[in-house]
Amino acid sequence: MDLRIFTEPQQGATYDTLLTVAKATEDLGFDAFFRSDHYLRMGSSDGLPGPTDAWITLAGLARETRRIRLGTLMTAGTFRLPGVLAIQVAQVDQMSGGRVELGLGAGWFEEEHRAYGIPFPKEKFARLEEQLDIVTGLWATEEGKTFTFEGKHYQLTDSPALPKPAQAKVPVLIGGHGAQRTPRLAARYADEFNIPFASLEDSERQFGRVRAAAEEAGRKGGDLVYSSALVACVGKDDAEVARRAAAIGREVDELKANGLAGSPAEVVDKIGRYEAIGASRIYLQCLDLADLDHLELISSQVQSQLS
Repeated sequence: MDLRIFTEPQQGATYDTLLTVAKATEDLGFDAFFRSDHYLRMGSSDGLPGPTDAWITLAGLARETRRIRLGTLMTAGTFRLPGVLAIQVAQVDQMSGGRVELGLGAGWFEEEHRAYGIPFPKEKFARLEEQLDIVTGLWATEEGKTFTFEGKHYQLTDSPALPKPAQAKVPVLIGGHGAQRTPRLAARYADEFNIPFASLEDSERQFGRVRAAAEEAGRKGGDLVYSSALVACVGKDDAEVARRAAAIGREVDELKANGLAGSPAEVVDKIGRYEAIGASRIYLQCLDLADLDHLELISSQVQSQLS
């Protein structure tokens, strides 16, 4: 079971804060550092000092880390033109020595689009499918050849399809709860399928849909990595769990029901239940980025038991 650290910087974090968390992620033996791709805080947070851009952040971290994988859950397709995104991701992959992964989604948070003047199209899912086709097509085009695409939303003519990523294949993550179109897209494009903040029952049902869609598309269901993203709130005792829950504005009982909360033993047990339904990777949503002791506890008393 891989454990990855997943951050939500739109709630309020500087690049230096993210760098500190990424270095702790690496030093403590976690597999990867991922971040969301949002420009506006959610809920009651003031979001200060303001948003950071996902791919600018990852470019910096690419040069200041050595081992951990780096990526997004999920890059919003509404934020970037697919040709430009292919260049950005390829460059950051080169800067990291081949450690980047691309999570790509349709985009959903209309309020942040209004706040920063970003168009919020109605046909987001159809655009996402074209974006996936273009990004993966550009990377797969042999050097010396060109890439042309004629879609409803995007058109590329004789693109040199450069630069290339350092990796022969940048892993692509697709995720979500959709019952039909999401599994179909994952079956066609994804190396990993992620379901965020879902119960065991819902996760098992969605993993099954993706496996079935993969087999229908001519792939083996086991060709994909299956992962879950869950909020983490772990403590040595009840008082520490309660303190950490309060720090992120959540209730302990709710976190235990919907996330990975409680003592290390409780969290290990729940991770085991996700593993039993097919998850081999967990993204730990860590909301209090100043609490590095939380990461250390998870590393020493949760991750150590999983390995």
